[in-house]
Amino acid sequence: MKLLSNKLGVYLGIFALGSGLGFWGSRNIKQPTPIKQSQVYQTAIPTQSNPAASNNSEVNFIALAVQKVGPAVVRIDASRQISSALPENFQYPLFRRFFGSDDGTKAGSSGTPSRVERGTGSGFIIASDGRLITNAHVVNGAEKVQVTLKDGTSYEGKVLGTDSFTDVAVIKIEATDLPTVILGNGEKLTPGEWAIAIGNPLGLDNTVTVGIISALDRSSSQVGVPDKRVRFIQTDAAINPGNSGGPLLNSQGEVIGINTAIRADAQGLGFAIPIETAQRVADQLFAKGEVDHPYLGIHMVNLNQETQAEINLNQEFNFKIAQEEGVLVVRVIPSSPADKSGFEPGDVINQVGDLPVTTSLQVQEQVDRSEIGAELEVKVIRNGEAKTLTVKPSAFPQDQLE
Repeated sequence: MKLLSNKLGVYLGIFALGSGLGFWGSRNIKQPTPIKQSQVYQTAIPTQSNPAASNNSEVNFIALAVQKVGPAVVRIDASRQISSALPENFQYPLFRRFFGSDDGTKAGSSGTPSRVERGTGSGFIIASDGRLITNAHVVNGAEKVQVTLKDGTSYEGKVLGTDSFTDVAVIKIEATDLPTVILGNGEKLTPGEWAIAIGNPLGLDNTVTVGIISALDRSSSQVGVPDKRVRFIQTDAAINPGNSGGPLLNSQGEVIGINTAIRADAQGLGFAIPIETAQRVADQLFAKGEVDHPYLGIHMVNLNQETQAEINLNQEFNFKIAQEEGVLVVRVIPSSPADKSGFEPGDVINQVGDLPVTTSLQVQEQVDRSEIGAELEVKVIRNGEAKTLTVKPSAFPQDQLE
């Protein structure tokens, strides 16, 4: 359903996840507005640096961090078989000789040839017994995963779980006494801090790049991946294909994020999943192979003076709003927890749980922190009157992923 005009679509921050939003309006939303980045100054890297440095004047804090973490960073080679359907004229046995097992592919059970698709990414070991973290897109659909340590030792890895919402996956290899990373704090970062990325970009193992934390709390829509459920760290440390799943470090060599997203139109911009998000998701994946994402079942948009005027003029809506601030519910999904709890289009959300909210991202984060099946109070303004609605989030429905 086309709810808004193309112009209005520019303003709508539609969140398709935590608040259970679906992908309403996605056809009307233009390409993500280029991220405005403040001026970046070229800064010399100190060689005798912060207190973490050793007495060796030739070893700077970057080298020290890499020495500490590098052995726990791995290369991940994933492969899967995909069908390779042939044109009708090539289905004859004479031609199939050249498109079957003789050329390295295999014929599937239906007789359709298949080929092997391979990809390379990065990951890092978080436990000495062989548990490690990477990106979900690195191993999605993989039938075989090979994990190679910095010293060249290779292990067959088993994918224990993936989460498409946060792009986090966990792998287990059968080994003991492995080197591990030290997890830092991604919630106390400040733009301008040093950022160090380690990974295997373009197949070049153990590559180190350095930059700064350029910005924090970049929304999924800003980054260009609106189906994700992450507040990204933005960095100018070079991140290239193959870096995905590798660690982003602070100057002390602590992991503060997982390198994950590169905007196709970006130059010098990389993005990372905060380590707190990754660890929370990884814990559930290791424990049960999946992650529970609380779901309300609403579509919402951030209010301001301009969007308020657009909505009030749009005849597709059967309500008018007076507020110029808050989070407007524009649709309630039938039979969803929100529908059962009395949410209505036109409600303006101003508090979720104990936290006042002014953006849909804040609503989503509060829903993320709630428990499935537990009562969650949401305060709204409806027709000028304050109301408190009590909703019990459910698990995100699988049919909403399609």
